Order: sequence, then C-alpha cells, then structure tokens
Amino acid sequence: MIANPPTMETKQINQAILPVGRRAGVGIHFSSLPGAYGIGDIADSALTFIEVLADMGIGVWQFLPTGPTAYGDSPYQPLSAFAGNENLIGIEPLIRAGLIGSDEAQALKELPLEFVDYGKLIPAKNGLLATAADRFGNKIKAGEINAQLNASYAEFLHCQGPIWLDDYALYRALKTRHGERPWPQWDKPYRYRDAAAISKIRASSAKAIERIKIIQFLFDQQWRALRACATQNNIRLFADMPIYIALDSADAWARPEYLRIDHNCQPTHVAGTPPDYFSEDGQLWGNPLYAWDYHAANGYQWWIDRLRYAATMADLIRIDHFRGFEACWAIPVESGTARYGVWEAGPGDELFDALRDALGRLPVVAEDLGLITAQVDALRHRHQIPGMKVLQFEVSDPGFQLSSIQRNCVCYTATHDNDTTVGWFRGSNGDRRANALRLTGGTADTISADMIRFAFSSEARLAIAPMQDYLGLGSKARLNIPATTEGNWRWRLQSRQLTPAVRESVMAMVGKSSRG
Repeated sequence: MIANPPTMETKQINQAILPVGRRAGVGIHFSSLPGAYGIGDIADSALTFIEVLADMGIGVWQFLPTGPTAYGDSPYQPLSAFAGNENLIGIEPLIRAGLIGSDEAQALKELPLEFVDYGKLIPAKNGLLATAADRFGNKIKAGEINAQLNASYAEFLHCQGPIWLDDYALYRALKTRHGERPWPQWDKPYRYRDAAAISKIRASSAKAIERIKIIQFLFDQQWRALRACATQNNIRLFADMPIYIALDSADAWARPEYLRIDHNCQPTHVAGTPPDYFSEDGQLWGNPLYAWDYHAANGYQWWIDRLRYAATMADLIRIDHFRGFEACWAIPVESGTARYGVWEAGPGDELFDALRDALGRLPVVAEDLGLITAQVDALRHRHQIPGMKVLQFEVSDPGFQLSSIQRNCVCYTATHDNDTTVGWFRGSNGDRRANALRLTGGTADTISADMIRFAFSSEARLAIAPMQDYLGLGSKARLNIPATTEGNWRWRLQSRQLTPAVRESVMAMVGKSSRG
C-alpha cells in the first residue's frame, strides 16, 4: 500500500560536496509545485517535476527547509529541526493506499491553484491527515499491513524516537492541548517537563501521540520514494537548513539548556543581522541564540544528529547564515530593532571538527551572503565548504567580473529572498540596469534569460536559477520579502507555464553551457 524504503542509513557521510563537472540547477520549494490539493507536495507533484527537470537537463533541485511551519508559514521558523511539514504530504498516495477516499479530499480540491491559501489549507489538510493516520493505526492493530511495511514503521519509531520523534509527538500533542500557544505559555508542569505530568499526558494522549508519529512516518515514506526517483533520474536534491531553531519548537522545549533561555523560558538574546541590503534596520529574527558552551561540553551531539539526519534526506545541504558559526549578531531581547545588537563569537572550528570526525566530509554549502569578514571566509575555506554568489548582488558592482566567481561555489541569479530577476531589473536604478546589460550582453526584454546564461557561463560547478527566472516572471511571482511576515511563501507554479517552448529553451541553455 506504500512503497517500502531502503534500510535507514547509518554510515558516515563520504560524498563529494558539489556535483562532478558543471551542473545546472533550479530553485523552487515543494509548496510552489503544481497540484490539485491546494499546495504542492513531496509525492506526485514532486515526482512529476523531477521528470520535467530530467527532460530539461537540470541536474540539481534546491528547495527550502521542509520542517513543520507555524508563525507566518515561514519554512525558516519550523516547529522542529527534524520533523517533516505535514502540509507537504501528498494526497494521491494516501488515496491509492486506501487511507482516505477521493471524496474526502474534495475540500482541498476547491482551494486556489494559483497561490497557497494557508488559512484554509491547514485545518482541512490536518483533518484529512488525522483520518489517514487513524486508519493506518487501525490497520496495524488489525494485522492488515504487510510485514515489510510494518517492519519499516517499527524501524522508524526505533531509530527516530530517541533522537527527535518522541519529543516532537509529545510537544505537538501538548501544543494542541494548549490551544496551539507557544510552549512558554503552557501550564507550568508541562512547560518545565515535570516527570509526573509528562507521564500522565503520555497515557491520556496516547492516541494523539500515535497519530502524530504515523503522520511523520507517512512523510518519511513519501520522501524516500522522492529520493529514489531523483536518484534514478540523476537529479541531486539540495536541502536548506536554518542555522537557528524557533523558540516555539519541539527542540527548544525538550532541550532548553541548548539555548540561551532564562528560568522564565524566555530568550535573553535573539538572532538577526545588522543593517544590510535587505533592511536598513537590519533583520530581527527573534530566534534564541545557542548556548555554545553547553553544546561543546556535549561533544556537539545535537548538531551531529541534526546533520546526519539531514544528509539522509538530501545530497547537498545549504546552511543558512553560515557566518553565525564564526560570530553571531546578538540582540538583547528587549530591543525593538536589530540595530542594537553586538557581535559574539561562535563555535568556529571546534564544531566543524566534531562534525567531520563523526560524519566524514560534510555535504554542506555555506550561505555566506551579507556582511562577511575574512574570518568567516577563512573558516569556510579551512573546512572546504563551498560558498554562494548571487548575480543580482554581484552585477550591482561596476567593477565586477565574471572571472571572480570561483569554481568551488554555487552561482545564483537570485535566491528566494530576492525579487525575480525581471522584477529586480525593473526596480533597479539606471546605473545598475546598464551594468547588468553590459555584463550579460543582453536586453531589457530578455534580462531573465540573459542572467541565467551569464550564471551558466561562470566557472562555478553549480549554477542555479529560481523557477520564476526560467519563466521570466515579474515581481508578482516573488516568494518572500525579508523582514516582512505577511503575504510570503504563497506563489505557485502552474503546469501550463511549463510549455514545450520553455522546456526547449532551458534545455538549450543547459546544453550550450555544457552543464548537462
């Protein structure tokens, strides 16, 4: 009824960081994929898209963090550093497995196709997934699950339970019990994990906890099918890992000692960035900072577990805000703006030495944008971690030359935090537009394709463009505006946009640049 995955990987990570040769990639999150159920998914939506990528010669697919979202629907504020976003679970495999009926999914089919309406999607899909999970659990109890699938479920519980699954399921059950309020606002016994209270809730909420674990298993099964399909089509999956975790997360609740949180369960200092290209006041993210001394005393085991698990899900992992490992912008929690932060030292070499000793060569790429010092570059180079170059930033410099982009990096036309290239060009001043046209040799009408060809012609082993740039879309297709909390993460690709002409154009650009 559900595809059986290979045995869970436990050996060391020993793979090349960037693909061999020169490859072309696309950036698009699963939520933005076409699909009939209100949001793209990791099942049929993703498998169909992989076939499209293979036809176009695209060899790398980069997506955003896949953790369960909450505040602002942002993938960068997940409720867990390990769990999967249940909203991305595909509906069709559940129908084929007999866990839900097609008529039960009708409410999702009535949602918009052009954008994600999270307000309507989440309650409808949560109810449907709860039904599917309950039926799966009943089939297990009735002995109606085949032996191999039953063994896969048991292995999932055994392997992931102690690391994250047990805490996550309990956290989500308690969060629901408390009206979805953040855990620092829960009743005191649960907030401080009183042993008697926790034991009692495990018993009284056993069904709800089991349901959450089954939903995570369904995500895991679909993800394994996705990885297998990508491998068969020679597509490498490129994940994204936020450096920080949210205060309202299973990880912060279960292990507050790993963070700079006071006795009232509130952070003393939070993360962000000083004023930069994106915001003149800087960015106030609000994530609690890590208690690095505690991590060091524990041999950085939580980080080892986190990266090991991430590497079972993807071939490459971009670590967001890499510079925070060298020094972080620490903002007093009472500040109303990121302007008043100070730089504080991060764990540096010690963390990456521990990761390498435990996992081997690390399949990570550093997000090293913004204010990057020589010390940050040195840390990255010492550990042979590729960095990033974003052409929207680079071509703004009149002195930029394409030859400055080195081989061991990822070159982007833009990222999810940028406007589309068309929107960026139209919103740029005359000097910037002139510089972009001079460097690319293009025109205002073809700037999106020109920038892609420019990125593809660089020495970078991997060059990536957002799907919106391949389609030549304007600012209405922008996915995220940093330092804002509304209207983001909603854009969706339409199947009709992937015309034969678009596919042939992309395939031609890939072939001409020898990035196939």
